[in-house]
Amino acid sequence: MKKVIAIDGPSGAGKSTIAREVAKTLGFLYLDTGALYRAIGYYFFKKYSNCNVSAITDQEIEEQLKQINIEYEDGRVFLSRKDISTEIRAPEIGYITSVLSAKKVVRDFLLPVQRRFAEKYDIVAEGRDMTTVVFPDAWKKFYLDASAKIRAIRRFEQLKISNINTTFEEALQDVMNRDIRDSSRENAPLTRTKDAFYIDTSNRSKEEVISIILKKVAEDD
Repeated sequence: MKKVIAIDGPSGAGKSTIAREVAKTLGFLYLDTGALYRAIGYYFFKKYSNCNVSAITDQEIEEQLKQINIEYEDGRVFLSRKDISTEIRAPEIGYITSVLSAKKVVRDFLLPVQRRFAEKYDIVAEGRDMTTVVFPDAWKKFYLDASAKIRAIRRFEQLKISNINTTFEEALQDVMNRDIRDSSRENAPLTRTKDAFYIDTSNRSKEEVISIILKKVAEDD
């Protein structure tokens, strides 16, 4: 395995933005694992638009996963060669993704996909279980956090930029619901490991957080 900088944390903590910039500075590959899960969520949303995704059996999910072709390049995700990087950020995709990502069959499907990147490249990988499950032996580990209100504001602004209609109240509710699902799920729940360096990003600028991470990365093991 090459050098892996693993970053975990709840939705809206700034993981994607920070990880992307850290990777760029270090010349590492940026791996947005959440985008991979959202691509699966997007697929099921399109295929089962009128169905409660939680009612789909694991066997059926496993069969559908065999039909999915996900590609990832330069921070963008493709499903059957279609760039869906913007579509996967919609709130409804976030909900379906959260439900599906709690299922072992889905996590088992993406685990080797994620690990293969580290076989070829030095990477900055961010998600919910990078430090605990996917890369437990990562070179450097970080946990980014922020208050629910701050994370909802960030989420709301992100959706507006992407021209996705929502309200701040909906963004806040989405963040809080996602926190509950991510931390309470049976398979690979969101957890802060003892060896992950904790950073509260609530009152810190992007530049400050990046600087903290780069300084920690530069330290000797």
